[in-house]
Amino acid sequence: MPKLIRLYIIQVVAGFALSAVFVGLLLWLNVANLYHLVTSSKAGLLAVFLLWLFNGLVFAGVQFAISIMRMGDDGAAPSGGKRMRVATMEPATVRIKAPSARGRPL
Repeated sequence: MPKLIRLYIIQVVAGFALSAVFVGLLLWLNVANLYHLVTSSKAGLLAVFLLWLFNGLVFAGVQFAISIMRMGDDGAAPSGGKRMRVATMEPATVRIKAPSARGRPL
């Protein structure tokens, strides 16, 4: 399995685990009376599942972004290629025709 795919899967699992902890803390601390709302509603389990799912998606994305941004750049120049000079410092002349009074070029 490629290293990037393996890294992504690990970060997604970590993100969903963090989401489970987060939702568990929300319910345990009864933030905004969420525990009572979930336990007294017919759709309480669905609400908890969706809360876990959507927070998991966000946390997984953040986990992956952080791991990608923390990958170090050693500062060395890129290897390979022909190292050809692309731009010159010489000015280029551009001919422009001014339109006549009728809107047609002279």
